[in-house]
Order: sequence, then structure tokens, then C-alpha cells
Amino acid sequence: MKQVYPEITVGALISNKQGKILLVKSPKWSDKYTIPGGHVELGESLETALIREMKEEVGLGIQVIKLLNWQEAIYSKEYYRPRHFLFFDFLCETNNQNVAVDGEEITDFIWIEPEKASKLNTDKFSAQVIKDYLKFLQK
Repeated sequence: MKQVYPEITVGALISNKQGKILLVKSPKWSDKYTIPGGHVELGESLETALIREMKEEVGLGIQVIKLLNWQEAIYSKEYYRPRHFLFFDFLCETNNQNVAVDGEEITDFIWIEPEKASKLNTDKFSAQVIKDYLKFLQK
């Protein structure tokens, strides 16, 4: 289907009680590590979409803390097909570490210390979210 407008999406940088963050591997993002996320549906708020998408994508209940950043991806070569996205990326927390992935859209996951995450092979948009999170932690 031909894209007519930019797609609005939400992403979650999820931290657990041990201070680690969740990254997932996605074939859609050149098999790189990325933050989990998904599309906002018509009539849905960003936070409602984020909570729903985290249940669907990784099986986690989350608490939304704050908006970390927003980014625009216009036909990124890292994505498997040409798309124009508006990303709204949030800092979130979870009490649960039992991640459930479907093996197709998300093929693997890792809980990792934020400082170490910046050294992984991530897509450039997730790398920026991690960088923004590290700045937030320094405040």
C-alpha cells in the first residue's frame, strides 16, 4: 500500500527494577537492536497506544514516565521498506522482566545496562533515544 501521510508511532525505552533497559531485535530494522514500538491508531492517545503496543509487542505492562524525544524518519535505509515515520519515544518502567516476543516482528531481546546499550548495533533512532536517556540519568 502506498503511503499517503507520515505514520505516527510510539516507542518505549523500558527500564526494570535493576536499572537495565529493554532492547529488541527486529528484521524490519535490518536485524539491529531497537526499542519496541508501534503505530498509533485513529482516536488513540500516544500514551494509550504505547501501553497497548508494549502489551502486544513484548507482553509487558508499563508505567509511562515521560516523553524522552520525538524524531522523524524519512525513508530510512535501515527500515525494510520506504516509510515516513514520526516517532514519539517515551521513558517507561516495568515491574516485570518476562518478555514475550513473536519470533517474527521481534526475534530476540536483551535487558542491558544503558551505558552498554550505546555500544550495541542499534538503528540510529534507537541510538538517539539511548543517548537522550543517558543525558536524563545525569541530571
